[in-house]
Amino acid sequence: MKSYIYLFIAICLETAGTSLLPMTKEFTKWKPTLIFFTLFIAALYSLTKAIRNIPIGIAYAIWSGIGIILISLSGYFLYKQKLDIPAIIGIIFIIIGVLIINLFSKTAGH
Repeated sequence: MKSYIYLFIAICLETAGTSLLPMTKEFTKWKPTLIFFTLFIAALYSLTKAIRNIPIGIAYAIWSGIGIILISLSGYFLYKQKLDIPAIIGIIFIIIGVLIINLFSKTAGH
């Protein structure tokens, strides 16, 4: 269970960093750039802790799936970026895939 907590922390840190990416203005603004890299380093460190007990493919599938959802929400609320119906359907399929992995795969190692 501790590995999933590390994975959750990694996902939160990575999505927070990615949400800051437009504010870095292509890494020309030093404060958001520094925060971005700090968050990413911390996210990757947390991911290394998570993959002690979670297969890396499973961890990355969860990281990617949840990250896409959180970044899409971040884009919508922070930057007023809207998704069209095909994008929303695609995200729903990603959620379904992550659920299938976690609920039914023996690889997930619950």
